Amino acid sequence: MIIGLVVYAFRPFAKVYFLGACAFFLYEILKKGNRNDMALLAAGYIAGGEVFFRMTSASFAYEAGKYGVIFFILLGLFLSGTSRKSGPYWLYLLFLIPAIIISSITLDYATDFRKAVIFNLSGPFCLGIAALYCVDRKISYKKLQEVCWAILMPIVAMGVYLYFYTPDTREALTGTGSNFATSGGFGPNQVATALGLGIFMVIVQLVTQTKYLTVNLFNLGLLSLLGYRAIVTFSRGGVLTAVIISAVFIFIYFQGASTKMRGRLTALTLIIVFTGSLTWILSSTRTEGLIDKRYANKDAAGRIKEDVSTGRSILINSELEAFYANPVTGVGVGKIKEYRKEQLGISAASHNEISRLLSEHGIAGILALSILLIYPLIYRFKNKRNYLFYSVLGFWFLTINHSSMRIAAPAFIYALCLLNVVHEKKKSSIHRKRIIS
Repeated sequence: MIIGLVVYAFRPFAKVYFLGACAFFLYEILKKGNRNDMALLAAGYIAGGEVFFRMTSASFAYEAGKYGVIFFILLGLFLSGTSRKSGPYWLYLLFLIPAIIISSITLDYATDFRKAVIFNLSGPFCLGIAALYCVDRKISYKKLQEVCWAILMPIVAMGVYLYFYTPDTREALTGTGSNFATSGGFGPNQVATALGLGIFMVIVQLVTQTKYLTVNLFNLGLLSLLGYRAIVTFSRGGVLTAVIISAVFIFIYFQGASTKMRGRLTALTLIIVFTGSLTWILSSTRTEGLIDKRYANKDAAGRIKEDVSTGRSILINSELEAFYANPVTGVGVGKIKEYRKEQLGISAASHNEISRLLSEHGIAGILALSILLIYPLIYRFKNKRNYLFYSVLGFWFLTINHSSMRIAAPAFIYALCLLNVVHEKKKSSIHRKRIIS
């Protein structure tokens, strides 16, 4: 919270913050040889803070967040290796290569081949590397909670920054479309996605850490802050995703809880719903009812919009048509943008990773998606201790359908479903019998 305030007051501090975080985690990883899975915490922190770093120009490259996640995960892999069960994800990474070769042939001469490939494959590659690290890696429940905190902390900084940076909500309203002014001057879709992830992580802390009243009250305050900031971006994807995966998480956690714990969870769930309802009422009041119209798919005048997807269905259809025309090889990495421009005269992106993978990678894209969807479910049959499984898998799937993989969060969060969560080892005291001579 202090970092968010300082960055707002003195913008150049954002670079110090980013570099300082990277240096701190690098030192911690090298000091202990990653024996405490610090690489996972580092990658989580960078993934959680990526949008904030972009928003404040903290990093020196637009894709620095993904590069940071990849770097820390690769360092962790170098120091502690991967599991024998990682084979499917090596195969997944191999399936991404053919489309690179195709794009070297199909891309226009005026297109920067290196940028086109890196921009479109950095997300899928980041997912593959993170999966290699996490698959069947034993991690305690305590460490899993620490990873959640690492993801949440920079999002809290962003929430505080937005609170001070954004002008009066009423003054910033221009209609029911996504609003850059209420998103810190940055892309509403990315901001809402990050804030939605923060909302989920706060709820995880609320449910798993219910001992202390003061901590719970503080977390409820954070939940309201991040919820309000996410809602007033007028970008629905991140908010709806947060609501869905949070509900799934509470349901799964409830199923495995004791009878006594279920009573507490029921009361806590009602409190969370009440807090969310108050936050929505506040948002509705501050936006003079426009947010209600946004989620009802209406314009500012109250008229129903014909296309609930805000034009993305046309873009997705063009990508599917490209796949039907090139089912074996696809059109090549980065080529779909040029293909759509040639066919429809539109240069906008669909923000749908599934249709993009199919159109650009062809049959290799189908195989890659099959691995991502099927293998975690197979792994789940033998390991059901990870209470985040369905929620993190759901976050990945829902996010890539409305925001593609423009940020590292869906790639990194997906990998968490592959963790082998175990109970903390209890320290046993050895009692030695005294020998009387």
